[in-house]
Amino acid sequence: MKVFTLFSFVFLYTFIACAQNPKETKANDIEITVSNSYSYEVLVPDLINPWGMAFLPDGSLLITEKEGKLIHFKDGTKIEIEGVPEVYNRGQGGLLDLKLSPNYTNDGYIYITYASTQGEGKGGNTALMRAKITGNMLTSQEVLYKASPNTTKGQHFGSRIAFDTDGHVFFSAGERGERDINPQDITRDNGKVYRLNLDGSIPNDNPFVNKSNAKTAIWSYGHRNPQGMIFNSKTNQIWVNEHGPRGGDEINIIKKGANYGWPVITYGINYSGTDITEETKKEGMEQPLYYWVPSIAPSGMALVTSDNYPELKGSLLVGSLKFVYLEALYLDNNKVVKREKLLDGIGRVRNVIQAADGFIYAGVEGVGIVKLVKN
Repeated sequence: MKVFTLFSFVFLYTFIACAQNPKETKANDIEITVSNSYSYEVLVPDLINPWGMAFLPDGSLLITEKEGKLIHFKDGTKIEIEGVPEVYNRGQGGLLDLKLSPNYTNDGYIYITYASTQGEGKGGNTALMRAKITGNMLTSQEVLYKASPNTTKGQHFGSRIAFDTDGHVFFSAGERGERDINPQDITRDNGKVYRLNLDGSIPNDNPFVNKSNAKTAIWSYGHRNPQGMIFNSKTNQIWVNEHGPRGGDEINIIKKGANYGWPVITYGINYSGTDITEETKKEGMEQPLYYWVPSIAPSGMALVTSDNYPELKGSLLVGSLKFVYLEALYLDNNKVVKREKLLDGIGRVRNVIQAADGFIYAGVEGVGIVKLVKN
């Protein structure tokens, strides 16, 4: 009887907390509609968790499977690339994002983020490496940055890669489940967006290069778990999407040295329904371009610039892991004015890119790589 009473009390407390918490019901006031204008063609079938992808100049495709496989898909055949470093394949960690160097035709490098087991402590943490593919081998491997210390926790590794037009590579690393320790401390890794030169050196104009004990690779901080990142060619800015807790997923425009607030401010709440903080705004902390309540669990992001999809041109595409669709967010002066579900029910959309051919491709867990086509 005592056990039942305790259980009932906890259940009732959580129910009341959820019912009364205004953040749980206060969403952006843009209702999402379902579009039936698009369908898909499967380009690469039978993939488990296609985290990252990049088309090579010959039209073949490189794909990372989170479990630790790098796949070269060419002429309808999957070829596994050998020599991939050991990854910490636990929870959200594993072999993550993949991008071609902006100078790929000259230097042949690909950039990869992954949960690396190297360094201090058990477990792993997010690392950025560059390498080349020679035949079916991953060669010329260089670890450009490795977050530390390792931890056996399975959450919040990030991680996406983007390049600006000035010779820099950006990548994200989540706060690794240490929300009260890492994201607000610039002397610690995690909960950050980093900026490096293409060779891994620290740019002289990074915001914290002259700050005592700071991690000088940091470009911005106060992040939770950024799993989408693009260089917006229209605004010359880095944009990210990141997971909130229960509610409060965000799209953020990344600024030099800026603090994005986690966990001091948030539009989300604890999974139990209780408050993390009552604050959603604070001086010196950035507001998101957009936030989702309830959470969609965003992963991957693309800006549509192609004439292949005139109705979508200028919009953002974001994968939803939670609600298994591809979301189109229509923009006007950097504000979201309309939302649509594309490919509703397709599965957990892990990644989305616009390729050099102008078509949109998405990585869907348990499905593979699909091409967005107009009905």
